[in-house]
Amino acid sequence: MSDSPVSISASAPKVGFVSLGCPKALTDSELILTQLSAEGYQTSKTFAGADIVIVNTCGFIDDAVKESLDTIGEALAENGKVIVTGCLGAREGDGGGNLVQQMHPSVLAVTGPHATHEVMEAVHRHLPKPHDPFVDLVPPQGIKLTPRHYAYLKISEGCNHRCTFCIIPSMRGDLVSRPVGDVLTEARKLFEAGVKELLVVSQDTSAYGVDVQYRTGFWDGKPVKTKMLDLVRALGELAKGFGAWVRLHYVYPYPHVDDVIPLMSEGLILPYLDVPLQHSHPDVLKRMKRPASGERNLERLARWREICPEIVVRSTFIAGFPGETEAEFQHLLDFLAEARIDRAGCFAYSPVEGAAANTLADPVADAVREERRARFMQVAERVSADKLRSRVGATMQVLVDSAPGQGKRGGVGRSYADAPEIDGVVRLLSPEKISKTLKVGEFTRARIVAADGHDLVAQPI
Repeated sequence: MSDSPVSISASAPKVGFVSLGCPKALTDSELILTQLSAEGYQTSKTFAGADIVIVNTCGFIDDAVKESLDTIGEALAENGKVIVTGCLGAREGDGGGNLVQQMHPSVLAVTGPHATHEVMEAVHRHLPKPHDPFVDLVPPQGIKLTPRHYAYLKISEGCNHRCTFCIIPSMRGDLVSRPVGDVLTEARKLFEAGVKELLVVSQDTSAYGVDVQYRTGFWDGKPVKTKMLDLVRALGELAKGFGAWVRLHYVYPYPHVDDVIPLMSEGLILPYLDVPLQHSHPDVLKRMKRPASGERNLERLARWREICPEIVVRSTFIAGFPGETEAEFQHLLDFLAEARIDRAGCFAYSPVEGAAANTLADPVADAVREERRARFMQVAERVSADKLRSRVGATMQVLVDSAPGQGKRGGVGRSYADAPEIDGVVRLLSPEKISKTLKVGEFTRARIVAADGHDLVAQPI
């Protein structure tokens, strides 16, 4: 649930809100909450205390579908008035028709993802908009669901690829890039509001601008191409003025990504890339219909590290994809060991209703999928542990995410190598020879004194 920071009036209608799924869905939730607040609605921490409930769903894998359907059921049981949006809202059920409406026919309305206007129309129908003179109190950066010091910035919606294991394009549509001026304006508002880390997200960050043929936009009266390199450079220059970080997520390894690496070595953006490789064997990648060839990724990684030795690469992989042989899986393990991916995650392949991969020959047995995932993670964790141990003795800049109570010292933060909620953390000891306590949302220099599992332990200096 989410509480709006805007105080309006005790009589204002209240909306319960649940946001499920990935950071792209989170940014959709923030847009809806911003519009609700701008129109004078309040938010409620509980279903029972709300006049209506909105559930922003995820519909990608089975566990996410179950969580979304269970949450809708809980909201209906406790409140009775529920509007559903998000990726699950775009999925068909058995025999056609909408899955959500089949499972929960009493919901008031169902929309797909990125549908702020449609959600607000449904809210207006079932909970009329209040007339309130304080609408201008909505903060310029909008309503955020993340802590004050970091925020996600979505630069495009949808995806042009048709990976056989994925149904995202059927729910979110083809790639639609946001105007470059709008993206940069939002970024500046976030920095002005105190954001110290901006996490750039989309379905395919590398493809930004492809749909508009990289046309030139304008920001602050200056021309800027609608292209990843130009946008990232502008974001980095903007962040530099606020002493903030820019981190890139969902970057497919197209050749033009190489042009971004020098920006990292120059310190303009964080030397961190989230690259969803999914596999290493060319035959598996062909069955997946993955964009960008995987055959030269070792060379690409070596070149990136040569340009920017500090670069940290995280990636996700799938084990047990239909038709995957033991030799193909061993190829993946060998790649992982040689590529030395800093942060690697792995999913055992899970069939998704409507995905083309469901019709591929030679599905891998459930037990084999799980066994391969476990073997993958053994190698991945060994590589990650080696990488973390190599940082002991180094001095790093750490963004403080949490601190103990008043009068105490220490806390938890993250280095440039750690994205929030998906990577490890830096556990901060009590500062030496420092009279003030660490503050959330501020940077501190810290000396790494130990590695512990996925995390580092550091002494502020």
